[in-house]
Amino acid sequence: MKPPERIETERLVLRKPCREDAPDLFMAYAQDAEVTRYLTWRPHTSVEETYQFVGQMLKYWEVGRAYPYALTPKDSDTIIGMIAVHPDGYRLGIGYVLARVHWGKGYIPEAAQALIDWAFQQPSIYRVDATTDVENIASQRVLEKLGMQCEGILRRYMIHPNLSDVPRDSYIYAITK
Repeated sequence: MKPPERIETERLVLRKPCREDAPDLFMAYAQDAEVTRYLTWRPHTSVEETYQFVGQMLKYWEVGRAYPYALTPKDSDTIIGMIAVHPDGYRLGIGYVLARVHWGKGYIPEAAQALIDWAFQQPSIYRVDATTDVENIASQRVLEKLGMQCEGILRRYMIHPNLSDVPRDSYIYAITK
């Protein structure tokens, strides 16, 4: 099961990233400490780090480990964020990041809904889930807008190096077909 390399929504294009996206990703969010606060990696200190990051994402596409998408408005090639699905048998994990200037505009729920819709058209996928730090209220709201249910707390589940060097509690959200 491999998702399409391009998906369009009402306002967005989700597309497979390319190496040339690195400078735009760096400027849009990869170096922004506030955007990366709840992510599993530290802000990038150089565009070279972002080139390496994009290279890793492209390898994930090749081997089927994950399928990250660059998010752009339909009327622009400017990257405003990324969203990815992570296949695991009958389920898909989902994760996302958005440039701060675009927060609160509904872009992530729109992109995520397109991926959930695609996932549930696949006969082998029964569940889409996501985790979020217990303090990440904005992400919790996104997942609830998608109709996901909070299934509980995963204790000491994930390290968010911008907050702590030890694992932190996370909520697990899911939607099933």
